[in-house]
Amino acid sequence: MAVVVRAGAAPLFWAGVCAAGIGALVPGLTGRRIGGLAGAALFLVALAVVFHARRGRYAALVGSAVRAAKLDVLQDRAVSVRAWRRGHRWWLLLAPAAAVASAFAVPIAGGLLLAGCGAGLWLKAAWVGRRELAGGVLLWVRVDWLDARAGRPAGKTVKGFRTTGIAAGDAAPGGARRRTAALV
Repeated sequence: MAVVVRAGAAPLFWAGVCAAGIGALVPGLTGRRIGGLAGAALFLVALAVVFHARRGRYAALVGSAVRAAKLDVLQDRAVSVRAWRRGHRWWLLLAPAAAVASAFAVPIAGGLLLAGCGAGLWLKAAWVGRRELAGGVLLWVRVDWLDARAGRPAGKTVKGFRTTGIAAGDAAPGGARRRTAALV
């Protein structure tokens, strides 16, 4: 489940950093100093909003998580990330373009807003990972409960989370790639 949360973090963050760097080259209408300050404020606001969004729903679903049954369909980390990025590919292409285009009005700000969204997703995935480590389980969402674009791990169609042992699958707690081979 944290894999789906974390899937968009890296593309959004790095696309935002690149867009902010490109935006710094353009003087814009407001100037680089005001654009940079506005971008820093937008980064912090976006980080906080994305991190705190739907945390109550996540906590409720974590509290009611049950052991995964034999018939539950769970995906590996790589498949989940690929499906999420394929489902959101237009957003991942258009958002950095919009951030670069906004640099002509307010330099740097659009890119830092995008980077703040990515950083917020990373923090939310880390928060879920701490809950996974505290419980000694990995949290999963059934594939058929995700939306059509392989997203919304705490959406209305998700009835509950499934748990497996901490060594199951190819994901570490928090959705990161497992670094070492786990002893099973």
